[in-house]
Amino acid sequence: MAAANGMKVATTSQAYLEGSHVKQTKSLIAELCRQFYNLGWVSGTGGSITVKVHDDSVHKSDQLIVMSPSGVQKERMVEDDMYVLSPSGSILFSPLPKAYPHKPPKCSDCAPLFMKAYDRRNAGAVIHSHGMESCLVTMIDPLAREFRVTHMEMIKGIQGHGYYDELVVPIIENTAHERELTESLAAAIEAYPKTTAVLVRNHGIYIWGDSWISAKTQAECYHYLFEAAIKLHQLGLDWSTPSHGPIQNSKGVLDRRTTNTSLKAGNLTLSNEAGTTPRCVVLDIEGTTTPISFVTDVLFPYARDNVCMHLEETYDTVDTQDDIKLLRFQVEDDLQQGVVGAVPIPSDDAGKEEVIAALVTNVEGMIKADRKITSLKQLQGHIWRTGFEKNELKGVVFDDVPKALEKWHASGVKVYIYSSGSRLAQRLLFGYTNYGDLRKYLCGFFDTSVGNKKETKSYVEISESLGVDKPSEILFVTDVFQEAVAAKAAGLEVIISVRPGNGPLPENHGFTTIKSFTEIPF
Repeated sequence: MAAANGMKVATTSQAYLEGSHVKQTKSLIAELCRQFYNLGWVSGTGGSITVKVHDDSVHKSDQLIVMSPSGVQKERMVEDDMYVLSPSGSILFSPLPKAYPHKPPKCSDCAPLFMKAYDRRNAGAVIHSHGMESCLVTMIDPLAREFRVTHMEMIKGIQGHGYYDELVVPIIENTAHERELTESLAAAIEAYPKTTAVLVRNHGIYIWGDSWISAKTQAECYHYLFEAAIKLHQLGLDWSTPSHGPIQNSKGVLDRRTTNTSLKAGNLTLSNEAGTTPRCVVLDIEGTTTPISFVTDVLFPYARDNVCMHLEETYDTVDTQDDIKLLRFQVEDDLQQGVVGAVPIPSDDAGKEEVIAALVTNVEGMIKADRKITSLKQLQGHIWRTGFEKNELKGVVFDDVPKALEKWHASGVKVYIYSSGSRLAQRLLFGYTNYGDLRKYLCGFFDTSVGNKKETKSYVEISESLGVDKPSEILFVTDVFQEAVAAKAAGLEVIISVRPGNGPLPENHGFTTIKSFTEIPF
């Protein structure tokens, strides 16, 4: 039984299973699979789709799930071929077997993976495509753990993204049996809170949306972007940068690694172990591109002072509900660990006001303790987004930063940001600066979802994501000694930024220091 709007609905009754809502969803899936077959997404009986049975009288979490079967010619399916599952994933209806040469019916091997998207993302539909584009795009760089693209119109079709944003899709490794992908897909969903898709290397992609329309629209956009990336790669162009200029070290195009020279500026000489210029620059924000005082005296107070109003005004939005979900998980863990200041967050049944009051108390404590945790950073990013869009906030960078970014971009050096702030917060800061929008010079953003900034494995993850041959082809610039040590241990070249207001460095720290980006010799 499911309750909604004061009504009781027996969704597991035979009458409901044979009713119009379930019947319409079965028919819809059969129609979509024929379309997907013509697009090349579900050929050879591969691929699948599942849709929740939309019924206004049933809460979404209690809605039944209709799923296409496994090993079936998708373009020839009819309503009676579909499986119907409960919200927990148990089978309520199985199709009858057909005469030879049809195989006995079998629930999709993707079922456990579909359930993860329903459970973790409150999805309304999930599409699994074997489209060739989604397979080939994972092969271009066999070491990449993410697909990244920016400055392409079709990015706007992906939930939560705009033209200037960087779209990041995690890539997980394929296994012999589809069900064995379940845990790695779940881990990717958790590690990438904003993603609506997960690529499986040499296999295909899982895409979800709030409804079948959202899932289908995004699937079309993802496949377009993958195909565009493949074609740009064939042309020697880089889809992951704003300018889509030449790929570094591609045959017949610019290759900075063949210069075999060291570059100098003043007394500073910078070259990696091969004596060549770094291909990528990774920049910290606080104390490196931006005064620490801007973060501590402007951004943090703005988030703290506006958290209550933000939650009240946006409580029912998808972003805020996702923020609340992450904060609940964090607070539950804090309470178990005995973190000072943590208070229980009541269930939604307690009412909006009580939930918000508990959230505000926890968030204020987290901000005061300057905690570097994803749940806090994500909420702060959404609060700051409102502030920047209302022109109540303006990002601040040091005077030497814009010219350096422009120069590096023009010379083919890729520039990335790595900060404890969320990727959204990073994009906002560089998108609304005192020098205008600087995101056109940046190729991507890393936050603590790749790891703590003081841990070596975080920089290993970054170097693997950037696809360089050696970590030493990456220059990391930071003001924090412990971060410098961690990056150096991962093999990166490191420079420490010495700006007004930065903390003191240990004596004989052993790192090259600069006071301005103009001192970086390339």
